[in-house]
Amino acid sequence: MPKTAVGLFENPGLVDDIIREIETLGFPRKEVRELEEPATFDVTGVMSFPRLDFEVELTRELTRIGATKAEEKAYLDGLRRGGALVFATGSVEMVDAAAAIMNRYGALEVEASSGPEPRLPGVDRENITPISDSSVQTGRVREPSGSTSCFVW
Repeated sequence: MPKTAVGLFENPGLVDDIIREIETLGFPRKEVRELEEPATFDVTGVMSFPRLDFEVELTRELTRIGATKAEEKAYLDGLRRGGALVFATGSVEMVDAAAAIMNRYGALEVEASSGPEPRLPGVDRENITPISDSSVQTGRVREPSGSTSCFVW
């Protein structure tokens, strides 16, 4: 069963170092990736809404791996403020090691362990939808792993 670690970083300049360290664990390059909000969005047609398309695609990916609505919003808000996401997918042991690296580099906490409210600096918490139960979602399990979120799917 695959597992994915997702780390949100305020400083995108750290991402290359984080990815290099994660790859030294033996992760295939295609299983480790970074994501930043594009500086510009190319318009591809009359009905093109590139920023919305980007956000919808990211939300779909986060939903697929088991992120809650509040986590999705926190990740999107972090990207809008210039942050970066790092994803690492693999075996439980490898992903746990990748999550430890992300935490060591200062992955931001997006969900408090004592409750569902995201703890992301600069996010308006009044507009975040509360989470009723984030431990199991349609066969996906969210596991606490420091500030890095780990999802088993």
